[in-house]
Amino acid sequence: MNKGKVYLTGAGPGNEKLITLRGVETIAQADVLVYDRLLSKGLLRYAQKNCELIYVGKSAKEHTISQDEINKIIYEKSTQGKIVTRLKGGDPYVFGRGGEEGEYLADRGIDFEVVPGITSAIGGLAYGGIPITHRDYASSFHVITGHLKSDDENLDWTVLSKLKGTLVFLMGMGQLKEIVLKLIQNGMDGKTPAAIINWAATSMQKSVEGELENIYFKAKEKNIGSPSIIVVGNVVRLKGKLDFFEKKPLFGKKVLVTREKEKNNMLSQKIQDMGGESIEFPVIKIKETRKTKDLIFIIDRLEDYDWLVFTSQNGVKIFFKYLFKAGYDVRKLSGLKVAVIGKATGCELEKYHIKPDLMPNSFMAEDLFEKLKGHIKPSNKILIPGAKNARRYLAQELSKLCEVDELKIYETVKEEAEDYKKEIISKLSSGEIDYVTFTSSSTVNNLIEILGNKKSLLNNTKIVSIGPITTKTAVENGLSLWREAKKYNLDGMIEVMTTERGGKL
Repeated sequence: MNKGKVYLTGAGPGNEKLITLRGVETIAQADVLVYDRLLSKGLLRYAQKNCELIYVGKSAKEHTISQDEINKIIYEKSTQGKIVTRLKGGDPYVFGRGGEEGEYLADRGIDFEVVPGITSAIGGLAYGGIPITHRDYASSFHVITGHLKSDDENLDWTVLSKLKGTLVFLMGMGQLKEIVLKLIQNGMDGKTPAAIINWAATSMQKSVEGELENIYFKAKEKNIGSPSIIVVGNVVRLKGKLDFFEKKPLFGKKVLVTREKEKNNMLSQKIQDMGGESIEFPVIKIKETRKTKDLIFIIDRLEDYDWLVFTSQNGVKIFFKYLFKAGYDVRKLSGLKVAVIGKATGCELEKYHIKPDLMPNSFMAEDLFEKLKGHIKPSNKILIPGAKNARRYLAQELSKLCEVDELKIYETVKEEAEDYKKEIISKLSSGEIDYVTFTSSSTVNNLIEILGNKKSLLNNTKIVSIGPITTKTAVENGLSLWREAKKYNLDGMIEVMTTERGGKL
C-alpha cells in the first residue's frame, strides 16, 4: 500500500492572515484539502489548481458529514499515496477533534503532522478587544467547550464559579442561559463582566458586553447567534479601550473584487487592512498572444525605436518575459526612453531595474499624451506594447506626431466564473455585498455578461470605479455609480470607500 501523509492544520480564528506560514505551506502542498466551515475561503487560493477540495463543514444544527466519515476520508485519501491537508478553524487540538483524527491515523500507521493554529479562545478575543490575561485583571484562563460527549462527566460548576481567572466558553451559545445560571447559582457574582463575540476576526464580527446576570438578554436583543465566544471575567472591562478591529473604517463591509486572479490580492490586501472582507470574483484573465513574426521582427529591431510606452503592468511584465525568452540583451535598451501610465506600471518597470523617464501624476492615456507630446520629434519612432483590446487613443494621437508601432502581446478575456456565479448572485440578492469594485472597462463588461438577466442586482450595492473611462463604460451599460476614485488607482478606490468625500455620480 502506497501511504501518503496527512497534515492536521489549524487555520486560525477567521481572518485568513492569521494562519501560520507552515499552515499555508501545507495547503500549497496538498493533493487533497479537507476543510471546515469556520475558516476563510480565501485560504483556498493557496491550493494547487488540481487539488481536490472536500468540504466537511459542521454547524450546531447541521452536520454535513459525521466525524467518523471525515476520519475515513482523510485515511482513505492518504492510502492512495496523496498528501492530505485537514484544514480546521482555530487550532486542531483545541476542541477541534484533531486529537481523535490523529489517533485514528496513528492506529492505522499513517504518517501525520500537526500544524498548530491560533485558537479563537485567544485570537478571537483579541479581535474583540479583550486580552485573555492582564496583569491587573487575570493571571490565568480556562477554556471550556459548550459541547461534551454524552458520557463526559458534568462540569464542576462550584470550582468554575470560584476561579479568579478568565473563563472562555467555545461552542456554547446553545447553552448560554444554562452557563449563566450555573455560574451564578454556584456563587459567581452576577455583576462579573461578560461579553460575547460572534464570528470573531471576520467582517461579520458582532459583539456585546454586559454583566453575567444580563448578558443572555443583551445577546438576545442583538440577535447574537453561533459561532460565538463567551468570555467571563474582569478582562472584559478593557474591551472599549483595546477594541482595534471594530474601529477600522471598512469593518463589517464586504467588497466584491473583480480583477484578474493574479492581481486580486493587491486590492484584497488593502480592503482587509481596513477591516473589510474582500470577496474575490475574477471576471477577467490575461491571455498572452502567441509569438508571431511581427513580435520577432520588432524584438530584433528594438534599438531602432526612440521611446517605449507602457500603459499597464501586464504590458511591462509580458514584454520583458518575451525579451528574456528570446535571449535579448537588455543593455541594448539603454538608448531608448520609457514612458508609463501610472505609478503601478512604473513600479512594475522598476522590477527590471529600469526607471521611467516620463510618468504623469494622473493615470489616464490623455494625461500621458499631454506630457509626452512636448518630448516627441517628427523623426522619432515609438513602440507601445499592450493589449489587443485596449483603447487606441494614445497610439492614434501619437501617430499624428511621429511613427508609432503597436505590439499586441496580450488580450483581456472573460474568466470562466460558473463555479462562483451562483454564490455571488445569492450574496447580491441578499444585500450582503456592500461595494462592487471595477478597475477597468473589461471588468464592467464581463461582470454584466456573467450576471446576464441578473444585472439589476448590482442596484443592491454601491459601485466604485477606478476612473473616468471605467465610469463611462459602467454608465453606458446602465449602471448607477456610487463613487469614482479621485486618484485613479487602488488607493483612490480605498479612499472613497473609507470616507464619504466626493459627490455622488
